[in-house]
Amino acid sequence: MTAPLKAIDGTGDAAGLIETMADLGRNARAAARALALAPAEQKNRALTAMAAAIRAAKADILTANAADIAEARGAGMTGAMLDRLKLTDKNIEGIAAGIETVRDLPDPVGAVIDSWTRPNGMLIERVREPLGVVGIIYESRPNVTADAGALCLKAGNAAILRGGSDSTESSRAIHACLTKGLRDANLPEAAIQLVPTRDRAAVGLMLTGLDNNIDVIVPRGGKGLVARVQAEARVPVFAHLEGVNHVYVDKAADPQMAKDIVLNAKMRRTGVCGAAETLLVDRAAASTLLKPLIDMLIEAGCEVRGDAAVQAADKRVKAASADDWKTEYLDAIITAGVVDGVDAAIEHIERNGSHHTDAIVTADQAAADKFLAQVDSAIVLHNASTQFADGGEFGFGAEIGIATGRMHARGPVGAEQLTTFKYRIRGTGQTRP
Repeated sequence: MTAPLKAIDGTGDAAGLIETMADLGRNARAAARALALAPAEQKNRALTAMAAAIRAAKADILTANAADIAEARGAGMTGAMLDRLKLTDKNIEGIAAGIETVRDLPDPVGAVIDSWTRPNGMLIERVREPLGVVGIIYESRPNVTADAGALCLKAGNAAILRGGSDSTESSRAIHACLTKGLRDANLPEAAIQLVPTRDRAAVGLMLTGLDNNIDVIVPRGGKGLVARVQAEARVPVFAHLEGVNHVYVDKAADPQMAKDIVLNAKMRRTGVCGAAETLLVDRAAASTLLKPLIDMLIEAGCEVRGDAAVQAADKRVKAASADDWKTEYLDAIITAGVVDGVDAAIEHIERNGSHHTDAIVTADQAAADKFLAQVDSAIVLHNASTQFADGGEFGFGAEIGIATGRMHARGPVGAEQLTTFKYRIRGTGQTRP
């Protein structure tokens, strides 16, 4: 069993960092080979032990998180980002429960996706296989350490985790619990490795693939991080650049439902990627629906930036700039506009959205069906908050990110999305003429 690498703070010599990262890659590849063959029961035993270790180490994790919070405040971190970083008793129980939910999912490895028999009698099966080694690069959100580690393990993948420098202590405390779970189940500790340095050069090395030892990269963080990963990675990437999410309130919307959904979509947690950033209201119902929605948002502490119609409805509304319609605020700010029905809403979302998550509120099934069919986003909702853009809410137990690309994975990336497939063919001596 590979010994854990020693933590390295700050920056060190380049040669030492290169060797450290190369070791991570080699160790992960060896662990991935073992995990691909590990039975479901053994992986589940590790996940059970991880959840127990998280609960047992709650005090240590909270102490580590307090140190991260203090350092982040001293560095001037904003409220929304602090919200992502902060852990509470409830958060830690949620982390442990999330690991157990992942444990209880069907094991995707070895599942037969499809099968058919050819005229010559050969049986062909398409079977799920692990991806191999997954590199996860994330900012704040120390819970990602557990979510990503658990999901990768369930799918038979080794994971190399590079958390943000702002969550270093929290991530180390959580990772220690994951390592204990692996050890208790007699699985290689290198199955889930945490990059032991804050040196940003480690990210660049991961993006090279660590000598072909990383099979896919998943970035989870701000636009700057994701853009860098997408531009520089030499391996496939599962990611979304930003979440410019819309709620369209149709003329047939129930007024109270519209208020409930809009308030939750924007203000439940403003710093998550599923938060609504734009409100669109059908012009045919603006006289009755618009003013109550704007009042509600402003009274809840949300700044509203709007077009002429929205400004006319409330003097407190600021004029929206051209950039506002394409902005992911991750804060208590929303852009609001009036559109001419569902077709105009769909066109607006296509022009300004990010293909992440968009919702329609309406009692008109035909309008809902059109919206769900024609809005080209990874997640589209009818009469539900955009804040459901979360793997846990999808029943995945957790997620390591939302993917908006068109290849392989789209939407929440859970255990099943962390697999690929191979073809398994059973013959009886067939040869090709």
